[in-house]
Amino acid sequence: MSPRVRITYCSKCRWMLRSLMYAGELLQTFEAEIGELTLVPGDPERETGIFRVDVDGQPVWNRKTDGGFPDISELKRRVRDLVAPGRSLGHGDRAAEVER
Repeated sequence: MSPRVRITYCSKCRWMLRSLMYAGELLQTFEAEIGELTLVPGDPERETGIFRVDVDGQPVWNRKTDGGFPDISELKRRVRDLVAPGRSLGHGDRAAEVER
C-alpha cells in the first residue's frame, strides 16, 4: 500500500493556505510514491497553533517540537526518507550536504 501523508494545521491560525503550499510541493515531488495526501484542520477547542506532517502515522514535522515551519527542502528530505529512501532530491540534497 502506498504511503499516506497527513498535514494537520490550525484553522484558527488560518494556516490552510500554507498547508496547501506544502501539500502541492510534496505531491509534485513524490507523485508516484504518495498514495494519499490529506489536509486536516485541527480542532481549535483542543489545540491551537498546530502544524504537523505525518507519514503513515509517523511524525515527520511538528511545529511545536521542531521549531516553526519547515524549509520545503528539509520537509522533502524527511518525507523522502520514509516514502522513497535512497532517492536523490537533486539540488536539495546537495544544499543539505553543504550546510553540514
